[in-house]
Amino acid sequence: MRRPRTDTLTARVRHPNRSNQTPPPLRYIRLPDLLVEISVARANGTYRDYMKKLRKEKLLILDEWLLYPLKEAEARDVLELVEARNKVASTIFCSQYDTSEWHENLYDPTLADAICDRIVYNAYTIQIEGESMRKRKGIPE
Repeated sequence: MRRPRTDTLTARVRHPNRSNQTPPPLRYIRLPDLLVEISVARANGTYRDYMKKLRKEKLLILDEWLLYPLKEAEARDVLELVEARNKVASTIFCSQYDTSEWHENLYDPTLADAICDRIVYNAYTIQIEGESMRKRKGIPE
């Protein structure tokens, strides 16, 4: 008898249609891709609907969080998203930087304070030390 394949969380998030299981109620997206999607939604008039959809996700995983500095419009969109999800739904921010370094990439100090206040003070922080998993596992970049 063949045992059912067990998927990892990441595989199920990135490729939910590759298994017969129902995908978990979450959304994984890289921040650069999210910002493009928000920009497209704004351009085609579906910004409010798109933000409402993001607010309703039970768990939103944002990878590559603040890997590069945000422009003003991007920082404002991030503030709107974080505000909409604050104390309503869970968000995981995956970053290469410590939270103390986030201000530098959030366009201006006032926006940075507003965004970080909504994230950091209600958060559990998990810091992983050492080499990257790609390097340890020999995964090509």
